Amino acid sequence: MLASALAIARDNWLLLLVGQYPNGPLGGIAATLMLSVLGIGLAFPLSVLVALARISRWRALRAPATALVYLVRGVPLLMIIFWVYFLFPLLLGTEVPGFTTMVCTLVLYESAFLSEVVRAGIEALPAGQMDAARALGHSYPQAMRFIILPQAIYNMAPSILSQFVSTIKDTTLGYVINVPELTFAASQINNRLLTKPFEVFLILALTYYVVCFSLTQLATWLERRVARRRAGPALVVVAAPS
Repeated sequence: MLASALAIARDNWLLLLVGQYPNGPLGGIAATLMLSVLGIGLAFPLSVLVALARISRWRALRAPATALVYLVRGVPLLMIIFWVYFLFPLLLGTEVPGFTTMVCTLVLYESAFLSEVVRAGIEALPAGQMDAARALGHSYPQAMRFIILPQAIYNMAPSILSQFVSTIKDTTLGYVINVPELTFAASQINNRLLTKPFEVFLILALTYYVVCFSLTQLATWLERRVARRRAGPALVVVAAPS
């Protein structure tokens, strides 16, 4: 069985890596990582805006942002994929490629989850940070931009990386709208071989495991680094009086 799986991986590594590219659309693990990077990268600025609206004193901002977060987080990702897949062509009057549909879905979905990460990062900072910034003459937007958000983003970097790992696994649902990501490539191999589904999907599972485990270890390292940086100044303050 192992020998068979290794033979399948050896014969189809290029399809698993980049799909049909350059003779067709980019696929495989390259498309999976591209979807994940675009999803997280485009969702992050939106998530910051949603988080700021969530902690706003103005109900007109806070209520819609809260409703959006609870709605998106309470609906299965597959349902959102279908909504975007069928709704965008109706709104735009033209066909939308599956890859674009999946990117838009991930941006919407991940922005809701990341906004809670950003909100938690902001609220974890001491309230005195904002008070000190305002006392120095900064406006609220300036205090957020130059003082609060840089600290919060640094502290929540491990959580953002962990969410990126989740996004990689979420891309597997692109298979249902024919996005040529890694799971779709594995399905193509399985449809061609017909008789070795266990070996094919074992390769798929191991590939996801290697990628996600590596990123999870990186997130753990970042978390420890952030914890050490947080503890460092506190130790200096304690030692100073002696």
